[in-house]
Amino acid sequence: MAADLKYRRVLLKISGEALMGEREYGQDPGVVSRIAAEVQDVHRLGVEVCLVIGGGNIFRGLAGAATGMERATADYMGMLATVINSLAMQSALERLGVATRVLSAISMQAVCEPYIRRRAIRHMEKGRVVIFAAGTGNPFFTTDTAAALRASEMGCNALLKGTKVDGVYSADPKKVGNAERYEKLTYLEVLSRDLQVMDAAAISLARENRIPILVFSIQNTGGFADVVSGRGRFTIITEGS
Repeated sequence: MAADLKYRRVLLKISGEALMGEREYGQDPGVVSRIAAEVQDVHRLGVEVCLVIGGGNIFRGLAGAATGMERATADYMGMLATVINSLAMQSALERLGVATRVLSAISMQAVCEPYIRRRAIRHMEKGRVVIFAAGTGNPFFTTDTAAALRASEMGCNALLKGTKVDGVYSADPKKVGNAERYEKLTYLEVLSRDLQVMDAAAISLARENRIPILVFSIQNTGGFADVVSGRGRFTIITEGS
């Protein structure tokens, strides 16, 4: 294992939208393969890696609820969408020769393993990439919260959120040209300024368990490996000095 690694066990959270590429819906196989290659690069460094992938490219619970659907039902549909994305990522990783397991918070043993904390840790110790599907298994919780929860349960050194931009900004940099980019933030600053990094429950959970959140661009080739090594361009969210 490389001596200069800053983090030894990490959770990577990526949105379902990140898998769409330029499409309006679903997955772009080329994008899925490219992200899988990013994970493979970090795995080769000797880092233990787990993932949480959103489902917004297929179905978003809040959007379903907005159309009059019962919120709990809509959220369960969103959880099933995350399973589809997780299986796609597992397939892409295994094509690259990376042993991968999908563990679902909703039992569906014909396609993936049920989530059992000790089993997940054992998979990671054996060098397998673990993908956590179906969120927390409960409605009214986002996949951001699921990511913070699983990172806490796995004892991860960091929670990395791969986005379309290279950090946290005061506003959407694609819409606001002079938006300020932050190098460092505290959990409380994110909450008090209502910065749309992750939802409040996820930020609070990471804070309670002292897990730093690193926001970086998953679209930059090699970006994931750079961040894990403490290099690259990202915003880090911690308790502060």
